[in-house]
Amino acid sequence: MASPRALRLVCLVVCIMVMTASTTKASISCNQVINTLTPCLSYVVGNGALTDNCCNGIRGLNSAARTTPDRQSVCTCLKNTASQFSYNSRNVALAAGLPGKCGVKLPYKIDPSTDCKSVK
Repeated sequence: MASPRALRLVCLVVCIMVMTASTTKASISCNQVINTLTPCLSYVVGNGALTDNCCNGIRGLNSAARTTPDRQSVCTCLKNTASQFSYNSRNVALAAGLPGKCGVKLPYKIDPSTDCKSVK
């Protein structure tokens, strides 16, 4: 049987691993998000059709955002970027509908009111 000291060491290592995993930083930058979704801009502002490049970007971004910090980072970037422009309810509805139109299921709604800290 393992000594109490060895068990404490194992518990300490496991706790450190759990804490490190939960504080991992996002690997997706806001610049990557913006560059990936640029082909969607004309659709969201109502001046163009939904393109394959837009949907491919959404699919790729969704595939890349595998961790909670990544998903929260993408969400925060979308909100911060949207806040720099004037938009109306039609633009918000078009943006919110993009994932569904591209066959992607996101764990959050694309909306200025989304709480990105709650995204898992």
